[in-house]
Amino acid sequence: MVYTSRQEIYSRLIKMKENEKAQIKLLSDRLDLTRHQMAGMLQKNETEKYAELEKEKAALETDIARLKEQRSKKLSKEAQKLVDMPFKRSITKKEQADIGKLKKSVRGLIIVHPMTALGREMGLDDMTGFSKTDF
Repeated sequence: MVYTSRQEIYSRLIKMKENEKAQIKLLSDRLDLTRHQMAGMLQKNETEKYAELEKEKAALETDIARLKEQRSKKLSKEAQKLVDMPFKRSITKKEQADIGKLKKSVRGLIIVHPMTALGREMGLDDMTGFSKTDF
């Protein structure tokens, strides 16, 4: 598959992340439903169906764990790419007020907020900028 622009690549990556998130949500909903059915089976003493639900529950839990790990690896790759950039520094309050001007003046600047998933994973305390050139 050949991509013509960077925007297509980014949009494809975002769709992949959303797809994994949707799969995790779907499997979590099925797991919740299975747990509620298991509670009903205990009260009715239906051991055969309970054993089937127990197997399904174990399979769902392993699938959810696999998808969450896969999603965290993607975040880790993105974080590693930013950490490898030669220049990084905290963004001052004055620069945050006019972030558009800063982004225009520094080509390739990537700003990570500490409250985003990427920022939490990287352990950031302040809004931080990453760039290939000094800023």
